[in-house]
Amino acid sequence: MSAIFPKWMNLFPTVAALGGLAATAGAVGGFWYYATPKFWNVGYMPKQPGGGFSHQIHAGKLGMDCRYCHTKVEKSYEANIPNVATCNGCHADGRLADLLATSATHKERTEFIRTAYASDEAIQWRRVHKVPDYVHNFPHHVHVAAGVSCFSCHGRIDQMPVVYQAQPLSMSWCLDCHRAPETSLVPRDLVTRLDLVEGQLAARAAGMPGEVASGRQLLDALREAPPQNCGACHY
Repeated sequence: MSAIFPKWMNLFPTVAALGGLAATAGAVGGFWYYATPKFWNVGYMPKQPGGGFSHQIHAGKLGMDCRYCHTKVEKSYEANIPNVATCNGCHADGRLADLLATSATHKERTEFIRTAYASDEAIQWRRVHKVPDYVHNFPHHVHVAAGVSCFSCHGRIDQMPVVYQAQPLSMSWCLDCHRAPETSLVPRDLVTRLDLVEGQLAARAAGMPGEVASGRQLLDALREAPPQNCGACHY
């Protein structure tokens, strides 16, 4: 009597099992990577009013300290954006003409500031960095006081013509820092010196602490290690 199924069908269960495992591993791996803030949020760069605000010019080329505009960052949860009066204080007609070789271009690009100021209206900047609604607002004042630099969360924002999100701001990313804060802490007077911080943290990661105090020394100076319990960040 001839066989109903060909002999190679004996391998079908094994092949099917291996194929199923491969498909499952691919699905899990794809979800693990693609369904994460690291994939979807890093690089987020919304279009801003009037062509946006160039941190590359203000914080980089002109050397303005972050706290000139983000005045509450050492006192408040929020790193507030400046009101339109602060912007107009520098960009009122003719105020920067002597400093800028392309004053005509400057006036054209910053006209939206003077228009908003004359109308007594706020500039509708689009938010770039935002944690989920089920998480407390990020306490900037606590982190700045502990010695966490703007660089650790925002990257080299002083080199960005247009601001984008440099880090995922995910729970695992936050916990990685809370579990080993000595890798990110710097002296408090350097938190806004992004160029120095980048070099210091790179040297520390390479095992060369350099002239600035090590992260372990700074961590020991804190009364408590950063919290890792759920209530510290979640409602």
